[in-house]
Amino acid sequence: MDEQKTAVTPFVEIRHVHKAFPIQPNTKPAPVVEDVSILIPHQEEGEFVAFLGPSGCGKSTLLHMISGLLSPDKGEVYALGKQVSGPDPQSVTVQQAYTCFPWLTVLGNVEFGLKTHGVEAVERRKLATEYLHKVGLGDRLDANPRQLSGGMQQRVAIARTLAMRLPIVLMDEPFGALDAQTRADMQETLLHLWQDEKNLVVFVTHDISEALLLANRIIVFSARPARIIYDMLVPFERPRPQSLLYDSQFLQLSQVLIGLLKHSEATTSDNTSTSGN
Repeated sequence: MDEQKTAVTPFVEIRHVHKAFPIQPNTKPAPVVEDVSILIPHQEEGEFVAFLGPSGCGKSTLLHMISGLLSPDKGEVYALGKQVSGPDPQSVTVQQAYTCFPWLTVLGNVEFGLKTHGVEAVERRKLATEYLHKVGLGDRLDANPRQLSGGMQQRVAIARTLAMRLPIVLMDEPFGALDAQTRADMQETLLHLWQDEKNLVVFVTHDISEALLLANRIIVFSARPARIIYDMLVPFERPRPQSLLYDSQFLQLSQVLIGLLKHSEATTSDNTSTSGN
């Protein structure tokens, strides 16, 4: 019975969440996320969901509510059937900024995350070494982070995250600061790791091509405040090579998503102008 119950428990369930922040000190809070509901069912093969929307629309705020770093003003968030009411031990977040600790080696950085989760020293060393090999840094275990490129530092951050083997991985535009070639390499690395781990990845991006290349499902948000304007299953089989970017169906779907985002931004701008008159 317990195994059967676990199989049908969603990875994540978001129920009518709202969140507002003051735009400036001592001002009335302005809505950032408005009445968003999302169900991400549990899949044996894992799930990869992209949150796509304009920069600053509220995608990251929603991600932080899933992680428990923020609480909704209204509504509820559940992770694996448990209501999220604070930092959730079932999830881990990869930020856009490189988060290597400069006083630790590459190996020490990955071990640090495992240590905070109570993993014993021998197992820490084994897992950290394994995941650094998986991200292509097996020959840089003793390097200092300052000796690494930006892409390598982000590989360390991803190795540290995935080595904890948590069921929910939240990624907040992790490749946004990388050059095009490094970004393509990291996308490919992430897909290989996700297919091995079979967990849930929720990936925030404002890059349409990235969303289509990586995700099984894309949830499109309006300009602020974030509302869901489209929810689509990505039709492409895996593996997805970078050459897919030039496929006619890929380009057609890209244009559909561009149109949705442009219409959303125009509607939001018109509403703002009307409310100001």
